[in-house]
Amino acid sequence: MASFFSKLFSAFGSSPSDDAPKKTETSEAHPYKDCLIYATPMKEGGQYRLAGRIEKKVGEETLVHEFVRADVFTSLDDAAEFTVRKAQLIIDQNGASLFADKK
Repeated sequence: MASFFSKLFSAFGSSPSDDAPKKTETSEAHPYKDCLIYATPMKEGGQYRLAGRIEKKVGEETLVHEFVRADVFTSLDDAAEFTVRKAQLIIDQNGASLFADKK
């Protein structure tokens, strides 16, 4: 009987879904200007959403800017490549103000 109810409730979303976005971490940091870029595409179903992290070391502190975009890709490699490109664009467009709210 308990099995029946657990199946019933899981049909209405009370259990964690396998389709929920999950971050993946690419192993290498990509240096760009005075920052490090990490691609962290999010797996959603059979696709990967563009997501990443930009880090900058200031003294002993590491400032972090995370971003997620609407772009999705069928390949993890494509998602990682475009994440690095997007991060470079974010760094170029924002300059020093990218981490202004983190200080």
